[in-house]
Amino acid sequence: MFSEKSAAVRGLEIGGKAPVSVQTMYDSPIAGADVDGIVARIGRLSAMGCDIIRFAFTSRNDSNPFSEIAARSPIPVVADIHFDWRMALLALESGADKIRINPGNIGEEWKVKEVVEAAKDKGAAIRIGLNSGSLPAKFSSLPHERAMVESALEYIDLLESWGFGNIVVSLKSSSAEETVEAARLFSSLSPYPQHIGVTEAGSPVISAVRSTWALGNLLKEGIGDTLRVSMTGDIEDEVIAGVELLRSLGLRKKGVRIISCPRCGRASFDSIAFEKRIRSRLLSLDNDISVAIMGCHVNGPGEAADADYAITGYGHDVCIYSHGRLVLKTDWERAEDDLMEVIKGE
Repeated sequence: MFSEKSAAVRGLEIGGKAPVSVQTMYDSPIAGADVDGIVARIGRLSAMGCDIIRFAFTSRNDSNPFSEIAARSPIPVVADIHFDWRMALLALESGADKIRINPGNIGEEWKVKEVVEAAKDKGAAIRIGLNSGSLPAKFSSLPHERAMVESALEYIDLLESWGFGNIVVSLKSSSAEETVEAARLFSSLSPYPQHIGVTEAGSPVISAVRSTWALGNLLKEGIGDTLRVSMTGDIEDEVIAGVELLRSLGLRKKGVRIISCPRCGRASFDSIAFEKRIRSRLLSLDNDISVAIMGCHVNGPGEAADADYAITGYGHDVCIYSHGRLVLKTDWERAEDDLMEVIKGE
């Protein structure tokens, strides 16, 4: 199943038959921040598989850094707006490729219309973002999932009445079950693309479990056009989780598949520390390969035989394999660079 309609966000298509895209949200204020550092970090996130990044846009002080970030970012940039319609207008003027709004908390209808007209003029998309905790009072008697859907359909009708259709919808709850039911119901009633995610999903482990259950079920049913695995943690981990979910479902093919052992008393190589140390470098590669990071010689050679590349401990040595063949013995200090050189050299 594909969403019948699609949205254009800079050069990225969301919905239709486009691949499912991965998003994250920047984790710090941008006013007064190091723009060069932010742009460099976006570049690393993009190399890891992130397709869209969202920023909180809360005051006029955000305008200048946001404008520079939007101009320099390798991926589309979204402005997250709450309550103040003037911030939505300013974000669009500052180069936002998409804005996220809840029309119900923007205010009077004329304010929403001004925002919509500005998005139309700039060629930007609008994400109608609804959470179970912020719904119109008139739907308070309905279950949260139904209230979110009814609100979204009402807002879509409003935007369409003004000739605007470059729309993405998100219906999120901290309840994985409510998130799934809302997405299913909306998909049965509307052709517009959906951004899916469990909001306020918790720490990385908890979030990964909740999000995998909810988003995995939806994606297997063909529901969901772009996603965020929301975590109380590093946004890099959000991207890794989103990409890996898509890869596990066969919805994304490219990129490095990391295999690593949980470590045990046999280990002579700290696979946990090494995986953390090299993870971002591996995931920035565009190679369709598997890399095994193993702690000891018991399972290491076997995994090395099945993986494209592998690294493991053997006594005091660190052994690097290529396609099952031992190609290099090194030590802990040089192991990261040596493994990368072996991968890039072939």
